[in-house]
Amino acid sequence: MSSIQLVSRRGLRWLSPAIFAMLLAAIVVGGLLFIAPIHGLADNGGFAQTLANNGLYPLTGYQTVGYLNPRLGLMRYYDEVRATGLGGFSSQRLFVGLAIGLNKLFFSASQFDLRFLGLVYYLPFVGAVGLLTRALTQPYRRIRSYVLAVVIVLVFADTSLTLTFNSFYVAPILLIAAMTMVGSLLLLPRTTTHRGRLMSLYFFSAALLITSQPQNATLTVSYLIMAVGGFFVFRHPAQRLGLVLGFTGLVVCGVTMAWALTPQQRSINRYQAFTHGVLHDTKDPSRSLTRQGVSQQFALMRANDYYPVSFTELSPDTRYVRQHLTRYVGTGWVLTYYVHHWRQLRQLLDQAAANLMVTQDKSVGNYPPHSGHAQGAQVKFFTLASTTAGAFFPRRFAFDALLVIALVLVFGVGAYNDLRQQRTYGVVRFFLVAGLLLNLLLVPLLVILTTGMTNLTQNLLLAPISLNLALLILVADLLNHRLWHVDDRQVIDDD
Repeated sequence: MSSIQLVSRRGLRWLSPAIFAMLLAAIVVGGLLFIAPIHGLADNGGFAQTLANNGLYPLTGYQTVGYLNPRLGLMRYYDEVRATGLGGFSSQRLFVGLAIGLNKLFFSASQFDLRFLGLVYYLPFVGAVGLLTRALTQPYRRIRSYVLAVVIVLVFADTSLTLTFNSFYVAPILLIAAMTMVGSLLLLPRTTTHRGRLMSLYFFSAALLITSQPQNATLTVSYLIMAVGGFFVFRHPAQRLGLVLGFTGLVVCGVTMAWALTPQQRSINRYQAFTHGVLHDTKDPSRSLTRQGVSQQFALMRANDYYPVSFTELSPDTRYVRQHLTRYVGTGWVLTYYVHHWRQLRQLLDQAAANLMVTQDKSVGNYPPHSGHAQGAQVKFFTLASTTAGAFFPRRFAFDALLVIALVLVFGVGAYNDLRQQRTYGVVRFFLVAGLLLNLLLVPLLVILTTGMTNLTQNLLLAPISLNLALLILVADLLNHRLWHVDDRQVIDDD
């Protein structure tokens, strides 16, 4: 054996596909987030409540419109909104609180450097990349495994996703939690050790995702479906009791978040669902509104925002609007409206599908002031995956539905074959993919019903993340010849 071959083998023994992916993601994302001028997502007008809840405020003199704000002030005195929790609960507070603690320990007690928040997301993200890569490539260390590691980094370290780490959007939690959930479940039936830890990691990640924002409450059903395969892995009554407790915990999280919206947030969502959904692309909605008990005068509010930047026909935040519109126009009212207007709902679903894979938020800038870039300038670095998907992915909701059916059938064959052979991998994978694909259908529908066609890039984000994960599972299992059959050599131990 030549010295080159020996070095190569030793290198591969140390540099597994998972470690390779982690290093690559760490380099790409770290440079973007922490090297000046730092990059991130500017405020789109929705940061105020999150800042107040966490004792932060914009510093005087910092330009925030169209630019990333790299420094914020830390409140030193009692804050009633934060203390009473009027802003609603979110797991985001755990991450922001940790970032503030690190900031006070290493930087300042009066100013907050946004990079500490980026760091709090950056570290678990790199770990999630490693976990997912290990789940998709182990036990192989062939060239195709390293190619797959590169693909994982291209898709999930895409700048359109990682820019959100330096921001106060909940998108980083969605990304990190989803990757961790998939990685832990894929490893569950293919390892003989640490199964309890992997299942606990799944439930913990799912709880973080569900509680990140009230809109995710309904998606609890997806994450319950994803975990059903655990009952085929854990056979002992005590283990299954643990699964039942985990399921119960997720249901509690979902119910809690369903009631977590403040009255103001509920009014905002209802107003946006009405003005940017019910009234969207309708020629004469007056008659339809009258039939459903809403005054036709509100048809004038088409495309209005709850916080208008210019003159509006009728101010949304008034007692009259609350009593005669937002009090009645809840999710049930909107759903009833679309039941009688299927064509309009199909049009809205197609518009959502057209924006499904557009993951870069182009409504706000990515650079801080004095960076030499224009107001609202966008980062183009490392956006190949999102740009390609946004340009070429089909733009019809019917295609998404057909894709879901096709993938469920494909993975269903693998589940059936593994059941016959008394194996669990294909079964666990089937329920996992079924839950992911349900998000592809549920998320656009829920967005239309609850917030209308506003801020689609952020509101639809879970759908493209879920689809990318399902497609990567398909590609990995095709490359590793385990789509419809898993042999004993592909069952791994922890190494």
